[in-house]
Amino acid sequence: MTTKIAILGCGTVGRQVLLQIHAHLSRLAALGRPVEVTGVLVRDPSRPRGLGALEGLLTADASALGEADLYIEVMGGTVRPLELLAPAIAAGKPLITANKALLAERWDALLPLAERGLLRYEASVMAATPVIAPLAQLGRSAGPTSLEAVLNGTCSYILSRMERGVSYRTALAEAQSLGYAEDPPTLDVDGWDAAHKLTVLGRLLFDPGFSLDRVAVQGIGDLHPEDLAAADRAGQALRLVAEISFEGGWRGRVWPKRLPKDHPLAWTPLSRNALLFSGTDGGTWLLSGPGAGGAATASAILGDLFSWAQGIPGPRPLGWVAAPPPEPS
Repeated sequence: MTTKIAILGCGTVGRQVLLQIHAHLSRLAALGRPVEVTGVLVRDPSRPRGLGALEGLLTADASALGEADLYIEVMGGTVRPLELLAPAIAAGKPLITANKALLAERWDALLPLAERGLLRYEASVMAATPVIAPLAQLGRSAGPTSLEAVLNGTCSYILSRMERGVSYRTALAEAQSLGYAEDPPTLDVDGWDAAHKLTVLGRLLFDPGFSLDRVAVQGIGDLHPEDLAAADRAGQALRLVAEISFEGGWRGRVWPKRLPKDHPLAWTPLSRNALLFSGTDGGTWLLSGPGAGGAATASAILGDLFSWAQGIPGPRPLGWVAAPPPEPS
C-alpha cells in the first residue's frame, strides 16, 4: 500500500524536502514502503519555485491534506502548524518536523506522538549532523553532567566577521545578503534559535520537564569589534554558546562566551555546528558537522523518513525523572 505524504511548507527547506523525496522514491519502494506526496501546503501556490512538474502539488487549501498518512512539517512557527496538525496528532499519524520552536514551546501537544515513537525530529537541532538519535542513546547510558554547543551558524558568521574588525550592523547585513540570516533575523541574533534547540536537547538528555523558561538568553547584538579584539588578545574567542549545567536544577544559558582558542567550540567554522557532551563516567563526546542550509536540513528529514520506512521508532522521551546532579569534582 502506498503511503500518502503531506508536506507543510515549501520554503528553502520544504523545496529541498520535496525534491529529495522524489529523487529517492525507488529506494523507499525497495524497502516495501512506497510513498506518494499528495500535497504541499503553501501560502501562494502561484509563486514559481523551480519545481517543474512538482509545482502541481502546491496548494493553499489545508483541507486537501487531510487524507495523508504521514506529515512532514517545515513551515516554522508554533500556532499555525499546531492548528493544522491537531487532527493528525489526534489520529496518531506519524510526524517528521524540523521545527525547533514547536518542539520547544508546544511539547505537551506533541508528547502523545513522541511516547509512541511516532515523532521524528533529527533535523531540528543540527540539520544534517545526527545528534538526536546518538544523544538519546547517550542520555540513557552515560548520565549527563554538562553540555556546551554552538548551534547557530548565522551568529558564527557575524562573529567571524567582527573578529576582522567589521561592525555588527555590517556583518549582519552581509549575513542577510548571503542568505545566512532569517528576515527578520531576531531569532538568530537574539539567541532564541539556539535557545529553542537547547530546550530540545535539555528535555532529551537532562530532564523530561526541561522547558524554554529555564534558559537564560542573551544575543550578540550588543557586541562590538573591540570585544572580540579584547578576547583575542587574551588568547580567547567569542562564540554564542548554548549550555546546560546543574544550578539547583538543570538550567540552560545562551550567551556570548569567551572560550580558549584551543577549545573544540572555538574553531567551529561557518555553517557548521558543534556540541560537546559530558557524562558521569568521565567520557566526553564531540559532535560536529553541517548545521544549516536547506539541503542539509532536508537530508536529515529524509533520514527520518527512511527510519520510518524501516520501522525504526522516533526517540521516545526519558522514562524517568531528571538526571541527578553531577558528583563534585
